[in-house]
Amino acid sequence: MSQDAFDPTLDLVLERVVEIPKEWIWEAWTEPKHLIHWFTPVPWQTTQAEIDLRPGGLFRTTMRSPEGQDFDNSGCYLEVVKNRRLVWTDALVANYRPATKTYLESFNFTARLTLEDHPKGTLYRAVGMHKDAADRKRHEEMGFETGWGKVLEQLIAYMKGVKG
Repeated sequence: MSQDAFDPTLDLVLERVVEIPKEWIWEAWTEPKHLIHWFTPVPWQTTQAEIDLRPGGLFRTTMRSPEGQDFDNSGCYLEVVKNRRLVWTDALVANYRPATKTYLESFNFTARLTLEDHPKGTLYRAVGMHKDAADRKRHEEMGFETGWGKVLEQLIAYMKGVKG
């Protein structure tokens, strides 16, 4: 089975062709100064971001709800291929240490982001991988496609404003 194999019983996917170059998307995903501007769907906010961009490195954000409650989201990068592929999980924290809890509380997941050149810009593919169908369903019901789609739109608008 390919490392990019998709299992519809366990995985969720958001795939879009976007009109900005993959280098801009990579920058948005890997630099905290950019990530904080688009990473959570409005009216939520990302108030902090810490990125140690290497396999085993920390990926941490603090998300603030509209009511002002903060949620820490920590994870570990598994694979980093500049401008092409980013894989991380919240089941681990920095240096591949097992996580003690997740902001989702009920399940962990691994995310795989792939970026490919496309005549209209970039083929953007985000996959959320889960240990079982129940976790996949919970994540879907939380609004995976809507939420990840909205933040992708926010990423595009933000980077066009920065790079425009």
